[in-house]
Amino acid sequence: MASLQPVRGTHDLLPEQNRLQDHIAQVARDIGELYGYHRMSTPIFEFTEVFARTLGDTSDVVTKEMYTFEDRGGEQVTLRPEGTAGIARAYISNGMQQMSPVKVSYYGPMFRYERPQKGRQRQFHQIGAELLGVEQVAGDIEMIAYGAHILKSLGLWDNISLELNTLGDPESRAAYRDVLVDYFKGHFDKLSEDSRARLEKNPLRILDSKDDGDRELVANAPLFAEYLNEHSQEFFKSLTGGLGDIGIGYDLNPRLVRGLDYYCHTCFEFTTNTLGAQGTVMAGGRYDGLISTMGGPQTAGVGWAAGVERLALMVGEAPAAPRPVALIPMGDAAEAKCRTLAQTLREASIAVELGYAGNMKKRMKRADKANARLAVILGDDELAKGVAQLRDLDSGEQQEVALDQLAGVIGKR
Repeated sequence: MASLQPVRGTHDLLPEQNRLQDHIAQVARDIGELYGYHRMSTPIFEFTEVFARTLGDTSDVVTKEMYTFEDRGGEQVTLRPEGTAGIARAYISNGMQQMSPVKVSYYGPMFRYERPQKGRQRQFHQIGAELLGVEQVAGDIEMIAYGAHILKSLGLWDNISLELNTLGDPESRAAYRDVLVDYFKGHFDKLSEDSRARLEKNPLRILDSKDDGDRELVANAPLFAEYLNEHSQEFFKSLTGGLGDIGIGYDLNPRLVRGLDYYCHTCFEFTTNTLGAQGTVMAGGRYDGLISTMGGPQTAGVGWAAGVERLALMVGEAPAAPRPVALIPMGDAAEAKCRTLAQTLREASIAVELGYAGNMKKRMKRADKANARLAVILGDDELAKGVAQLRDLDSGEQQEVALDQLAGVIGKR
């Protein structure tokens, strides 16, 4: 048993790490409420088809990274590798088009079988948000502002850049796709094996290839901007103008893409140079064709997701836990009284450290280790008088307080 370790690519979140991740998730949730986005949760596993249809059968996630298995009923199910597909499935399953526009956020674990590295695990956590049913560019602007607000509130904004691109409408995308296929066919023998497989099904994914040979070809590939129709140009112009109105700058990245056909128009990433090669902190975009791809009604959509582990690396330390009050009983009668006193204080929302045994010296040492703010010292003499000694552990000052007034006095402190 001593040799047991967590599975590769997973890790235990000890209290301090858990507090940090909870803090990030809570900041995201609180800011989401300001924008009208409310938390929802989908199952951790779905029918495999939910992800295979939405992520594309040639994507690395589907072909190499999904945790897929047959359950005891013979169904093919998959641990969720990302959050958007489950939200889209829930939108269809629950008839949520009647609630349009739908504004939701989420937080939870995701699973991908990939090489573990800094800030990237096989079980990881994401925060994310989705806006369904809004075709107007105002939705894209709001979604980017929402993400930026979170990064600002976490104190990360000074080390963040917004990269932005447009994928155009379906007409523009189709025109660009044809040009791109012709270009890469002319260099077919130089493409990586993965990119050759993508050439017919989703050639835009080649633009995102990490293969060095592919990247050399991509550097000279035609640019999407040259094939945008008037509507697509106007949409992007409205987006950049709207971001300017709210003071959010951006860097245009013409190679920023999403490979699947249901993506359109806005494509964005918040990036940093503080995490090494894994610079993307939050990524999102518009996906007006996703719901219909899954068999639902034609529904506009835009959203983003962010890895909590990466955000945690940037934030660094969890907010300090509330400093407790240490109860120090001296004697059996005081021990019994402190048990009831601890419950009273906790029900008054005061954190309490109550040791289980030991003399005063040991209990004071434990109070110091717990970073207690105050100590309540109670012995037979104090019980007889109905008081306790309240000691400030920072200044050393001590005062006598009536037991029935203790919660109020501590609350003010």
